[in-house]
Amino acid sequence: MTEFASEEDRNFSTEHDLLVFGQRLRHLRRAAGLTLVELGERVGRAPSQLSLLENGHREPKLSLLRGLADALGTSVDELLSKKPPNRRAELEIAVEKAQLDPIYQRLGVPPLKVGKRVPTEALEHVLALYEELRRRETKQVATPEEARKANAELRRMMREHGNYFPEIEKAAAGILDKVGYHGGPLSEGQIQAIATHLGFGLRFVTDLPRSVRSVTDLKNRRIFLRRESLGMHSPRTILLQTLGHLTLGHSQPRDFADFLRQRVEANYFAAAVLVPEQTAVPFLQDAKAERDLAVEDMRDVFSVSYEMAAHRFTNLATQYLDLVCHFVRNDETGIIYKAYENDGLVFPSDATGAIEGQRMCRYWSGRQVFASQDRYSTYYQYTDKPGATHWCVAHVDPSRGRDFAITLGVPYAESRWFRGRDTNNHSKSKCPNGECCQRPPAELASRWEGMVWPSARAHSHVLAALPADTFPGVDEADVYAFVEAHQS
Repeated sequence: MTEFASEEDRNFSTEHDLLVFGQRLRHLRRAAGLTLVELGERVGRAPSQLSLLENGHREPKLSLLRGLADALGTSVDELLSKKPPNRRAELEIAVEKAQLDPIYQRLGVPPLKVGKRVPTEALEHVLALYEELRRRETKQVATPEEARKANAELRRMMREHGNYFPEIEKAAAGILDKVGYHGGPLSEGQIQAIATHLGFGLRFVTDLPRSVRSVTDLKNRRIFLRRESLGMHSPRTILLQTLGHLTLGHSQPRDFADFLRQRVEANYFAAAVLVPEQTAVPFLQDAKAERDLAVEDMRDVFSVSYEMAAHRFTNLATQYLDLVCHFVRNDETGIIYKAYENDGLVFPSDATGAIEGQRMCRYWSGRQVFASQDRYSTYYQYTDKPGATHWCVAHVDPSRGRDFAITLGVPYAESRWFRGRDTNNHSKSKCPNGECCQRPPAELASRWEGMVWPSARAHSHVLAALPADTFPGVDEADVYAFVEAHQS
């Protein structure tokens, strides 16, 4: 009887890419000097069955995985790694997937059998053509619904990783090592040295197009910036985000989801440079040992914004402090602009699972901070929510534009590690699923329902489709005119 996955086994195909698994199995088999027949004899399976596995057509059962790992002198974890074993395998997988895309299939060309006789250059050529075809096909208007779906998927991925990405940490550490960083806040000279190390000069200008934070002239290897802050972003943060795109090897985004992923990675890189892992982790571990964790201390020690300090905490908390947490950025009306959680907190969401644009409960700390005696002071609160109580610290970062609250929260049991745990502020919320603050009190509703006609402040961007640009929201005509004007 063939030993493949049954309904009782975990759903292998949803957790691992069968094509990647097949490539890893083939690579490890060849590295061990075994044929399909020889490997089949060791695990008691027909070569044809193993061939199906190597070609990504069947799902292996866990017991078979263990047998394969033993026969190949490796581990199950190594077999199930999501990383292709080499560049050639990565190309073969990408071409196989490309041919399954309806965009590719609409060409009506015969399928390409990806075998070892197909030159690597040919695979790269086919893949480059497919990527350009896909870019042109998907360079359409991205609807708000598509944007929300992309946000929801990205947040799911961040949750799976505990919002910690070692590859970006390694890239940031490598750059810091190149410019001689030894601790403390990063100096302006060191930030400029990073740009120089990457081969780029800096130009501060006053006529930067309004739709961009920076412009990188790849032809002349120059980065154009304003000297003043842009909203919550200082010039050094914007520069490091730009350098993050370059360091991480980003290419022009294929679609909005790719654009969003690149932006999150670049922001992560900037935070990892300004709040380096090598110094931030011992600092946080010492603070936890003293039961005195505080976002404002990270802000002050590393000279960053409160928002960056709070978000950077989420990068390191689960990996190094054994803490789960949540983060949210919202305006005074409770509209959520950015959020992350791996502590079980349930945010209000739409049918797609997106939380951006949703309104949080008026009893959550992110809204209560605006009603406190001093909104710009640190505000602590315990909130009883459906199924759990969370402790939160909220802070309003003052800006020249509208104010936003930044909240970092943890489950009640974890509050013992934080400054502000002795607060008397306590609130109860039934949101987002229960009757709480979303409906007016019954008494008021009975008196006023149908008798009031408010004139809403319509946010046109909620209804509008995202601009059909390579970089959503960026006016490319303005950008090209700008770099042309700065050629001298």
